[in-house]
Amino acid sequence: MFEGFSVSDVEVDEATIHVRHGGDGPPVVLLHGHPRTGATWHRVAPLLVSAGFHVIVPDLRGYGRSTAPAQRPDHSQASKRAMAADIVAVMRFLGHERFFLAGHDRGSYVAFRLAMDHPEVVRAVALLDCIPIVEHLDRLTPEFATAWYHWFFFAQPETPERVITADPEAWYGGDPAAMGAENFAERQAAIRDPRVVTAMLEDYRAGLTVDRADEEDDRRAGRRLAVPALALWSSRDDLEELFGDPLAIWREWALDVSGGRIDSGHHMAEEASQALADALVTFFRAR
Repeated sequence: MFEGFSVSDVEVDEATIHVRHGGDGPPVVLLHGHPRTGATWHRVAPLLVSAGFHVIVPDLRGYGRSTAPAQRPDHSQASKRAMAADIVAVMRFLGHERFFLAGHDRGSYVAFRLAMDHPEVVRAVALLDCIPIVEHLDRLTPEFATAWYHWFFFAQPETPERVITADPEAWYGGDPAAMGAENFAERQAAIRDPRVVTAMLEDYRAGLTVDRADEEDDRRAGRRLAVPALALWSSRDDLEELFGDPLAIWREWALDVSGGRIDSGHHMAEEASQALADALVTFFRAR
């Protein structure tokens, strides 16, 4: 994976961020989701390099080979605001003051928060398979609670750790042929580490508390994304089925948003890498 990429471990506030970076041209940051690592982008990253971008692929704090600080009662150490600040620090370490940004799944919430808090450093942002957390919660139905029960299970204290660490491979599953053998092996190593499991769960605990509060503050203040945004979602996942047109929702949060479906299951970077790379290249080149 990531042939020709360099690897750095960057010290930021309270954490060490493991990052792969390679290629020349305008910088693009790719943020992964749960329970993946940056390796989920192993098929997309070289396509972006070939298209003329410098590609930066970190493991989010607490995920993969990045570290996380100790748990806090309010879960703020796992907030998307803290994770976003990590990425800004990593990019400054690598010599980039402005960059393109894409996030998938949990990484999309980091990308959203980064673009909201630091619009001066984000040239454009792609938000993949997501709507804001508060929009999910505003639309809470039995169907959503059943299909996305993990949001609420992961938010419980202690019990999720006991369940997942008892047999992480059974909990998370995965197909090495579909994911790519090295990507799968990296994910397996991560989920076998109880510290990583707890950090990933803290991500969800922060989501329903401090991150939700940050989005509620944004909405009350009328803050919206000031940078161009691309919203893409997997046609064979359930985001549109549960919540309707994601673009209609994002128009309430962004001044300039476009997007549509990608023909894929949920893990679009692994399942539809060429289509996703093409969409990102087209979007970023226009900005």
